[in-house]
Amino acid sequence: MENLKSIWKPELYRIQMEAPLPNHIICENCPNRPEFYGKEYHGIMGHKEATLLLEDEPNGSFLIRKGNEYNDFYTLSWKFDDRIHHYKLYYDGTHYIKDKRYDTIYDLVADGLITCHMELKAHHILEMINSRANYTESPYVTLNRKKLKTLSQIHQESNRASPIFLKSDTKQEIHSDRKPPFNLTPTLEDPPPLYKYSKSHSFKVHTFKGLNWCELCANFLWGFTAQGVKCEDCGFIAHSKCSERVPNHCVPDLKKLRGVFGIDLTTLLNAHSSTLPFVVRKCVNEIESRGLDSEGIYRVSGFADEIEALKLAFDRDGEATDLSVYSNINVVAGTLKLYLRLLPVPLITYEVHPKLINAIQMKTTVVQVAMLRECLDSLPPAHFNCLQYMVQHLHRVAQHAEVNKMSPHNLSTVFAPTLVATPPAITDLSFEIRALQALIEYCPQIYYNNK
Repeated sequence: MENLKSIWKPELYRIQMEAPLPNHIICENCPNRPEFYGKEYHGIMGHKEATLLLEDEPNGSFLIRKGNEYNDFYTLSWKFDDRIHHYKLYYDGTHYIKDKRYDTIYDLVADGLITCHMELKAHHILEMINSRANYTESPYVTLNRKKLKTLSQIHQESNRASPIFLKSDTKQEIHSDRKPPFNLTPTLEDPPPLYKYSKSHSFKVHTFKGLNWCELCANFLWGFTAQGVKCEDCGFIAHSKCSERVPNHCVPDLKKLRGVFGIDLTTLLNAHSSTLPFVVRKCVNEIESRGLDSEGIYRVSGFADEIEALKLAFDRDGEATDLSVYSNINVVAGTLKLYLRLLPVPLITYEVHPKLINAIQMKTTVVQVAMLRECLDSLPPAHFNCLQYMVQHLHRVAQHAEVNKMSPHNLSTVFAPTLVATPPAITDLSFEIRALQALIEYCPQIYYNNK
């Protein structure tokens, strides 16, 4: 405890240690005692009688009773701050009064006494936590130097004129000779591009064992259960209130990710410090190296067992996965389609879907292209970049349509169910196919800009 004084603030811990401990008032002979209560149960008893039993007892003393035989709840009566309090108490396999659940009645009373004690004795600290928590001055910065370096890179990138975020550029007048704002054209020697996307934490209410402190405000996480929240992706710990003030600087821990398939796109890219998923990049490189002339590329299915084997290889070996051992290029193409299909949120998100359908229904090509560019601006940056990479790739595949028989329409028919988030009620994908076909056909006008 002494070694942490320079980092953590021990006041709340000290106050918790001063909270009264549970002291159950025993009733030896009580008929019809529920099996989930012990000798603290006193049967049917009014609040006046309960008050008389508790008023001379120390703070923390409690008993359980039933107000009358018709109640569908029990009553917890305890003494706190020299006053008697009564609460409706329920049991459905766990004990609870409000939201928190407890395995034993002792845990419920102990945690409740701590909470009441904190509200009484530490209200000034709690008010400060709710109003003044400062991320940049938090112990997270002190204890996590590696993550701090990543955070500084995020700030530098977000402040730099990065083409990823130059949304206004895509709203200028359209010309076919524009240059790409962000060169995503693959080469066989491409190293993994490095970047950090802004990502919110995936906070979940958590019960911590032992002593834990909030990584935002440096104050103790008081109580015995559900003391705060923990990010499922990076492990960041905070009070529930403090979590509302934490910026979108989640740096996912690779150890918490199971493989690469079926993982949220932004989470995966931040964990790998990459702009694009290595699965997509490696598969596209392989296909453009030896598959552009393959008839029916993306339409012809590869062998299911080999696709599964390649999927497992990506999950196991990551960037080091060797695609050259798969002589059938349709296996590589099928694995790429599988990766995109398993994304929790497709590249073209549900929010953007209505805008996409509206854009493709415009009467002239010029207006369609302009509106398509505008609706793509609404995509999260990770989705925007990965979609751009895929559309540029499909545009190059379509340029070999005389040989591979995969025109923009054929490619869009294959990929529309995978790339576009379509509500389940929609079974006719004709608009989605038309929209993706337009993205492929007019790829240079949509993605290329003057520099």
